[in-house]
Amino acid sequence: MAGHSHWASIKHKKGAADAKKGKMFSKIARMITVASRRGGGDPDMNPKLQLAISKARAVNMPKENIERAIQKGTGGGETSELFECLYEGYGPHGIALMVEILTDNKNRTAPEIRKIFERFGGNMGESGCVSWMFEKRGLISVNSNNLSEDELMMLALDAGADDLQKAGDLFQIICPQTTLDVVKKAIEGKNIKIEGAEISWIPKSNIDLDDTAGRKVLGLMEALEDHDDVQNVYSNFNLSQTLLAEMQASK
Repeated sequence: MAGHSHWASIKHKKGAADAKKGKMFSKIARMITVASRRGGGDPDMNPKLQLAISKARAVNMPKENIERAIQKGTGGGETSELFECLYEGYGPHGIALMVEILTDNKNRTAPEIRKIFERFGGNMGESGCVSWMFEKRGLISVNSNNLSEDELMMLALDAGADDLQKAGDLFQIICPQTTLDVVKKAIEGKNIKIEGAEISWIPKSNIDLDDTAGRKVLGLMEALEDHDDVQNVYSNFNLSQTLLAEMQASK
């Protein structure tokens, strides 16, 4: 299968940087609140909450922040409703974009996201305009340092994964949504640290970009990610190896 784009590995680095500024904590807290509001505050009975907490721990979010977000979701504070939205569109050079949103005001957020698209030469489209280019899959990230790709591949495949790919300094394991937790636990059972585990939009094919196009696309991706209501941005581009190494070194 074609697998994810290079943005997946860059976003991992960016998430760690944003956590230092508190931006990532705020976004994950929203995710935890919505998950606990809709599925209850027990992560063992709520897979979506379990994934959100896993994401929080991956960026060293304090335990009290996690507990506060769960409490808000189960009736202990915040009363404003948060809406989940999925915006789709095209960026420069024909790349496809899927933008997951959590907002308390869709009428404010939609035009703001549209303006970001347009500022970088893209356009936000109708629902379904690019989603056919992606599949929703489980995605597990593991630091590639001191790990054998072949051994990790066999472990993941035996646990129910479909594929393993290298992206920068990460191994990224792709699996069905239904086996995400099983594969994650199998890897952790070998004392291998999980950098991230999530349900992700995986592109069916990717567009290769040169350095000039890549820089423009990265500008759009980072502008979208920096919006307070944006939870995740997925796309289908690959960068040149020189630009990928430069971006990873700078995060």
